[in-house]
Amino acid sequence: MRSPPTGPGSPSPADPPEPVVGAHTDDGAVPEGDTVYRLARRLDRRLAGHTVVRSDLRHPRLATRDLAGCSVLGHVTHGKHLLTRLSGDLTLHSHLRMDGEWSVTRPGRRLPPMLMPHVRLVLTLDTKETVWGVRLHDLALVRTSAEHEVVGHLGPDPLRDDYDPGEAVRRLYAGGDLPLVAALLDQRRLCGLGNLWVNELAFLVGTSPWTPVRDVDVERLVHRAATMLRRSAHGPGRMQVTTGSTRPGEEHWVSGRAGRPCRRCGTVVRVVAEIPGDAARRRTWWCPVCQPGPPPPP
Repeated sequence: MRSPPTGPGSPSPADPPEPVVGAHTDDGAVPEGDTVYRLARRLDRRLAGHTVVRSDLRHPRLATRDLAGCSVLGHVTHGKHLLTRLSGDLTLHSHLRMDGEWSVTRPGRRLPPMLMPHVRLVLTLDTKETVWGVRLHDLALVRTSAEHEVVGHLGPDPLRDDYDPGEAVRRLYAGGDLPLVAALLDQRRLCGLGNLWVNELAFLVGTSPWTPVRDVDVERLVHRAATMLRRSAHGPGRMQVTTGSTRPGEEHWVSGRAGRPCRRCGTVVRVVAEIPGDAARRRTWWCPVCQPGPPPPP
């Protein structure tokens, strides 16, 4: 992570810092399980082992809570949920959704004025650096021993040490007639997959996104999903690359490629629009030749 310039002509205190991670990272990735996992590692490098000397939690339920004196023990993830573990058996839970962002500024620096109305937490460390949570969602402060209260409903996560692929298979098959993409987006079944991964996985297993999940080789699907998430989370330069090519514009098979030829067969990639308010009807891309099966619902 680059630091803002210093020395002659250095920026004013309100110059924008580089985000640790946001709704879109510097490599264009969107917040899914792999990007939030990388966020946790970046935050560990900046926060872990340091003590909070001042806190400001700008949330109605947390406005009176004070984290001053707490040490940052580290960060763990469960799917797209971030858990900041603190001394004293405390965990701060947050979710990025599509617009959240964490930033760390050097001593004496602050965020640009346009971002200040969206700040949801401010932590000043013993290093005098400041941690800013911008547009964070689902903020909660729970006992570390009771983290299940905020993530216990989630399914197995391939990026966690306690990942249980057999349980993921069972939960997906229990979806029965549920369309494949809807089952994969349900975080209670397999955790950490967002819309990009769901569309790419449907292509890679060669089936229509609307195929009932009971008719899919779920064991193969779960294995591939876990392999790709891990490669994206841990592999340098491999963030959300599904084709094997890291060249700009060549990273994905179908996602974001509506109207362009399929990389495999040349058929025009199609897309259906998102249905507002329906979590199971997200924008969906597919190749009608490489992905035979049911058409999109009317």
